[in-house]
Amino acid sequence: MDFTRSAGAGFFFADWRDNCGSMPRAVVAAWDSDTDTYHPVGEPAMTLKIATEDDSNTPPFSMGSLPDQYHALVVGSSGTIGAAMIALLRSDPRCGSVRGLHRHSHPPLDFADEAGVAAASSELARGPRLNLVVNATGMLHAPELMPEKRLADLDYAHLLAAFQANTFGPALLLRHVAPLLAPGRGLMAMLSAKVGSIGDNRLGGWYSYRASKAALNMLVRTAAIELARTQPNTVLVSLHPGTVESPLSRPFRGVASARPAHDAVVDMLRVLDRLVPSDSGAFFAYDGSRLPW
Repeated sequence: MDFTRSAGAGFFFADWRDNCGSMPRAVVAAWDSDTDTYHPVGEPAMTLKIATEDDSNTPPFSMGSLPDQYHALVVGSSGTIGAAMIALLRSDPRCGSVRGLHRHSHPPLDFADEAGVAAASSELARGPRLNLVVNATGMLHAPELMPEKRLADLDYAHLLAAFQANTFGPALLLRHVAPLLAPGRGLMAMLSAKVGSIGDNRLGGWYSYRASKAALNMLVRTAAIELARTQPNTVLVSLHPGTVESPLSRPFRGVASARPAHDAVVDMLRVLDRLVPSDSGAFFAYDGSRLPW
């Protein structure tokens, strides 16, 4: 099984995958989910080693809290985090299917196209109910858009781009995909970022990114309150992946502590697997700790 690369500028992209099966040994991806940065397609951004059955020291991965032959959806599945998540879920013998959506998938899902998000969700609705949904998209910088260090750097173009990718698009996912979660056990995670924590903000800067992730966290919290009434077995959370190895993380502080995407994905899925409905609406880090709003 190969992971293809999708060309074209944008804030997120992914591949379509249907049935779970054997796991590849390597994934080529072009997305840093911790800094949420887009890498133009060309030379592969990095190659990630994914654990296989030959790795005798690695315990088998499985989402034990989900029903046997569960169904999963990953949005942003050709990125570093998203591709590693698809690969890991495909390795789980208890996984019945895993699908990925992006701007060039079939159906396409583009956060700039509100009607397209609804159309993609309508196609998903014709399939089985989802037990696991992870949104692995986001944007910190793009061509000609770098994180703002000062108030003087703020402009509408960057603000709108950041909020469209990090807040408005995920809000549409919540609207259209949350109702597709299975009534018995449904997990939904929005990849956020620790820098979106208002209480933890001690350094300043990165105005658009911080504000859009903070707004995403508020959407998650508010939606979780509603879902507790209408879908009481659903768990909806914001999830911080930590710093993930990527060429695009090198310009930013913290890259020295970056981890392989496989490790980050294992940690995050294990956190999700342990959550119960009373955890819904919270903000978690990849190590299971709760982060301040």
